[in-house]
Amino acid sequence: MKVSVGILSALALFLLMGAVFTQRARPRKPTKRPTVAKRPTVRLPSPPPPLEPKEPTDFPPPILGPPSMFADCPRECFCSPSYPNALNCENRNIRTIPVIPFRTHYLYLQNNFVTEVTADPFINATELRWVNLANNRIKRIDRQVFEKVPGLLYLYIQRNQLKEVPSNLPATLEQLRLGRNHISKIPSGAFSKMEHLTLLDLYHNELSDNDLGRNTFKDLKNLMQLNLAHNILKKMPPGIPNGLIQLFLDKNRIDDIPKDYFQGFTHLAFVRLNYNQLSDKGVPKAVFNVSTLLDLQLSHNQLASVPLFNAHLEHLHLNHNSIESINGTQICPLSLQADLNDDKLTPRLRYLRLDGNHLNPPVPLDVIMCFRHLHSIVI
Repeated sequence: MKVSVGILSALALFLLMGAVFTQRARPRKPTKRPTVAKRPTVRLPSPPPPLEPKEPTDFPPPILGPPSMFADCPRECFCSPSYPNALNCENRNIRTIPVIPFRTHYLYLQNNFVTEVTADPFINATELRWVNLANNRIKRIDRQVFEKVPGLLYLYIQRNQLKEVPSNLPATLEQLRLGRNHISKIPSGAFSKMEHLTLLDLYHNELSDNDLGRNTFKDLKNLMQLNLAHNILKKMPPGIPNGLIQLFLDKNRIDDIPKDYFQGFTHLAFVRLNYNQLSDKGVPKAVFNVSTLLDLQLSHNQLASVPLFNAHLEHLHLNHNSIESINGTQICPLSLQADLNDDKLTPRLRYLRLDGNHLNPPVPLDVIMCFRHLHSIVI
């Protein structure tokens, strides 16, 4: 009986072990998640930039001045107790000129956004002597403006957008600055009766030969400085007053000077013709032999030789031309046989610039012998 129980127990154990070994292994769970294709990111269109505001809303807001002790002082301006005759309205982002108090002699309106000058603000400004309107956006000036300021002496309107010289200018003017505009027209009689004008600046405009008539400058009896540089002139301006001291014609297209152009000038001391198209053909032999001339500038032209000049000349600029040689005997205003020990006879040239040509040092000895006052030679 005990033997049969043992056999049954061994049989049961054998069957249990067989069931364990015949059981299939279960697959292991993956340790990583399967890769899933990412969806492409879709960027939403950015909103369009705001439209640029149109003028005058694109101007910065006007700057108001501090409270003033003067009841008539415009809020856009500053009225200094130390200078009761001055109205300071510069750099204030002003669009429209405020009413000018009667007491004003000096009006500063530069560096603003003024586009038009009308007569209304000047109705009481009869004592004005100095007006600065530089660096605005002025396109138009009413004729009636200058009727309100009969005693005006200085008028500055450079760096604006004028296309012609203003009409009806006061006869009392002494200085008129119109540089850096778009002026291509000078109305007939624009400078009539302006015999007190000493300075006329028309630099950097669009003036051509057709815009300058023989009578354009005839009434400017006391004109001392005329600046016509940086225009589109091909000829020397006609009818220049013979009392002129300074004539500036740089950066034009001038290629010819009439041989008698400077005859009759009584005080002409400074002539600038840099950056033109002058060659030996367009420069008569003795055109610059003017006894009053002190400073002559002919840089950046096409000259192949040194023009003759007077013994009184002190500064001569000939740099950046096509000069290949310099002969002191030929250019000396006096004969080298003369008594150059006499200081009154010695040529006055002190500064000579020749760089940018086809010359090599040293400077010829006859040049040194003639020009005993030379302090500086650039070659």
